[in-house]
Amino acid sequence: MSANLSRSETKTDSDISLQPRTWGFLGTFKAMASPCEVLMAVPDEHVAMQMLQVAYQEAKRIEQKFSRFIKGNLIWQINHANGTAIPIDAETLHLLHFAQQCYQLSDGAFDISACPLMTLWRFDGQKTIPNQRDINQTLQHVGLNNISLSQTHIHMPVGMSVDFGGIGKEYAVDKAAQMIAQRWPNHSVLVNFGGDIACPITKSDGWQVGIENPQKLDNAAALLTIRQGALATSGTTRRYIEVDGKRYGHIINPTTGYPIEQAPLSVTVLAPNCVMAGMLATMAMLKGPEAEAFLQQQGVDFKVFRG
Repeated sequence: MSANLSRSETKTDSDISLQPRTWGFLGTFKAMASPCEVLMAVPDEHVAMQMLQVAYQEAKRIEQKFSRFIKGNLIWQINHANGTAIPIDAETLHLLHFAQQCYQLSDGAFDISACPLMTLWRFDGQKTIPNQRDINQTLQHVGLNNISLSQTHIHMPVGMSVDFGGIGKEYAVDKAAQMIAQRWPNHSVLVNFGGDIACPITKSDGWQVGIENPQKLDNAAALLTIRQGALATSGTTRRYIEVDGKRYGHIINPTTGYPIEQAPLSVTVLAPNCVMAGMLATMAMLKGPEAEAFLQQQGVDFKVFRG
């Protein structure tokens, strides 16, 4: 993001901060293992702090509810149900239905039940890959079509688990942006959670957004002007391993159990909302060498980086 001019900074607590800018205020915090920003074209510091609190609280709420790494939360209960049905609310059902749509549209490549494969592959600096026997065994516990959904419950076979990481952050961006826009419809804001972005209200001169260069992570490879809409990026620039001279990115093909072959380093997509942008960016990554052709067919603006 391009946000220059540092003046005084208002520290509210250990989690969030608010900084004045020539165009308004920049609010920052960390959630969902990502740096988060809210750019607010408002002159009033009190209003800006209220906007920032809305975004912060919604990001934290969604993280607490849908992160698979938080013991005891809903996703933890679903993943540790051992074959029993677990009650779900309307919001969770909505996200699961969206995940089913992604699964169907991608012919099974976009699969939130690939969680066991993500656990098997380690992208923490280790220089080893799983053996074929373990991959074959794990594949038996992958496949969203094996999960049963009703209006009130989810039932998964023993050994299966889900991860909302592919849609959760984008959903949080859209929710936070929508909540701010509904409460303050006359002020433009840009919500940026770890590079996933939504701008719900038109800003006439636009927000300047930098797209990260996968080969030089501290530099922007391109600048975009967003007046309204959303942007999301999917890529393997920060999570990968190299073994015997071969690079393995963290986006796994749930049909083979291995990282996608010939995938781009990153894909950035512009769309009406962040969930759609994220879905298309991830699907493009899963297409590997066909990423560009797939996005051209969708009729969206995009940027693809390859090694």
